[in-house]
Amino acid sequence: MMKSGFIGIIGRPNVGKSTLLNSILGEKIAITTDKPQTTRNSIRGIYTRFDEEGETDGVQMVFIDTPGIHKARNKLGAAMTDMALNTFKEVDVILFLVDGSIKKGPGDKYIVDLLKDLQTPKILVINKIDTMGPEEYKEIFDEYDELGVFDGIFGTSALEGKNVPELMNKIETYMEEGPMFFPEDMVTDHPERFIVSEIIREKVLNYLEEEVPHGVAIEIESYKEEPNITRIGAVIYCEKKSHKGIIIGKQGKKLKGIGKAARLEIEALLGTKVYLELWVKVKENWRDSDFALSNFGYKE
Repeated sequence: MMKSGFIGIIGRPNVGKSTLLNSILGEKIAITTDKPQTTRNSIRGIYTRFDEEGETDGVQMVFIDTPGIHKARNKLGAAMTDMALNTFKEVDVILFLVDGSIKKGPGDKYIVDLLKDLQTPKILVINKIDTMGPEEYKEIFDEYDELGVFDGIFGTSALEGKNVPELMNKIETYMEEGPMFFPEDMVTDHPERFIVSEIIREKVLNYLEEEVPHGVAIEIESYKEEPNITRIGAVIYCEKKSHKGIIIGKQGKKLKGIGKAARLEIEALLGTKVYLELWVKVKENWRDSDFALSNFGYKE
């Protein structure tokens, strides 16, 4: 018997949702940085396991990693939050991730209030338990357990993979008999171009000052596969002329560093040599432009 279902991963920004998804799949499909709101699109990750090789019995779980739910400051933020909230409607299980190293705040309470009346099974995941002691963990566990909202509570370290197998076993109990939605060797339904653009954006986030990253978008302008090399041309869009200078850096050093780090990871992803060309352009206030948000794939 094949079981299958959809699982939504929700939570405030920067609690480790993408790290958990990458840990579940055993490979990187969602970018991670230490900056909040790194995830802008809902990323689908596909976990497939057969009980025995060549058998038809097993499970396929489709995980949807959502942008962090937060108070929006612009149309991009609103679109990201809407994307996360819409996930509630299309999944069989909801994983609510909280950062165990930070006290429960208004953002967590807001999400709990949204979850209260939902009939969908809900599992609380207290992440980053590697940063806390047993007493701290018990305090957070009890605080959420008393709410009576969750069907299960798990402590994990997504970064170290701690308790992730136990969490997966619990999720599997909610999967029902059903078809495989995707081929068994597929780990994400996003095209390679999307993953390439996300890798470039991750490197930009890692290289840049605090004020620039959230105003950055990536557009793949050309993507040509040749026998021994893939040629990619991408534009890094920012909102201010001053930001363009920061991204390029003195004598172009910062842009070269971004390009090299991205190219090495893209080569590992594609399994071929990559020629990556990057340009930086200014598109003022694109985060509040419906046309730009649609163009960059953040809004339908």
